[in-house]
Amino acid sequence: MELSIWISLFTICLLGAMSPGPSLAIVAKHSLAGGRKHGLATAWAHALGIGIYALITVLGLAILLEQLPLLFKAISLAGAAYLVWLGYNALRSKGGLVDRLESGEAVTITQSAKEGFLISLLSPKIALFFTALFSQFVAAGDAPSGKVLIVATPLLVDGLWYTFITFMLSSPTLIDKLKSKAKLIDQVSGAVLILLALRVVWTI
Repeated sequence: MELSIWISLFTICLLGAMSPGPSLAIVAKHSLAGGRKHGLATAWAHALGIGIYALITVLGLAILLEQLPLLFKAISLAGAAYLVWLGYNALRSKGGLVDRLESGEAVTITQSAKEGFLISLLSPKIALFFTALFSQFVAAGDAPSGKVLIVATPLLVDGLWYTFITFMLSSPTLIDKLKSKAKLIDQVSGAVLILLALRVVWTI
């Protein structure tokens, strides 16, 4: 896989992880309610679920690419439309990233990990995002090493991003900075998602 293609993959994975939603809410909840260990357990269990989802999606899309190229193109276009929708909502956001940083009831570390794992596997948003994400990279990563990279990238990006969130939530100063820049973060993310969607359409 070419470096430029991997950078696009990395960027979409990072924006997907940063996008406000149930995943961020659950990691924030366990980080604030149970402390750093609970947050890290939630973060990496969630990343494991992402990795499993990535593997299943890559294998499924690879079959479509080989046997049903027109259907694969249709999925790619639908994925591009979804990226535009995500980008549009992010541009309209008033700082939704911060709205998700809410605390909750403390539970065991095992329960924290379980919730993180299940939220990644059962979220319709993640299912749609992976279809949109991987449709443009499966052809570029047809070699075994490419498939490993496609699966490993979202897993590691997701785990490291939520590890950052976990450590950030133990620092009031960082939370204040995030609040002041939340709207800008959403708007930049929205613009990048729309540009990436255009790239999908251009390369089909």
